[in-house]
Order: sequence, then C-alpha cells, then structure tokens
Amino acid sequence: MDKTIAAYIDEVKRLAVEKNWGISPDEINLPEKFALLHSEVSEAYEAYRRGRSEGPDCISEELADIAIRLFHLCAILEVDLPSEINKKIERNKNRDWNHKNEQLANKNNV
Repeated sequence: MDKTIAAYIDEVKRLAVEKNWGISPDEINLPEKFALLHSEVSEAYEAYRRGRSEGPDCISEELADIAIRLFHLCAILEVDLPSEINKKIERNKNRDWNHKNEQLANKNNV
C-alpha cells in the first residue's frame, strides 16, 4: 500500500500519541530526538557494513526507522516535509556539485 509522505507523518503522529512519545516541542527533549535520528543513521550504516539485507535490524528496517524518526520530528515541529523536499530538489537543480572545488576552497580558507 503506497501512502504519501504526509500520510506517513500523520500516521507516525497518531502512533506518537498512542505511545506517549510526545507531539509538541514542550513534550519532548528535542536534542534527544535529533540524537535518536542520528543513532538510526548509524544503525543503518552498520547493517549495510555487515551485509544485513534481510531479517531484524537489516538495512531496509533501519532506513524505515530513520524515516519514522524524521516523520515524528516533522510532526512535532510542524514541518511540511513534502513541500520542503520539493523546494530543496528545485534548489539542488541549480547547485554546483563539484565537491573537489568545495574541499579545496574550504582547505584554503582554514
């Protein structure tokens, strides 16, 4: 069943209410939520590094955990993620992605 990003955010928000995760900035520890999002990224990388493509704690499950943590943050902070993604994609279309030049510029400015 395919859902929109907004529908997933709404579903995670309902789950957050049900599980008492908090749904407003004053109900949560925001730095902790960002740290938990980061920990899910680390777990996804670890699953990839260990070649876990199936079963518990596999790469796809860890990537889903990242999305759930992100959607929870979007619900808490009232971020219109689909709109922000569209804006960012449009902005990226005009960006110069020459990372070697960026690295050299950063090295010379340090």
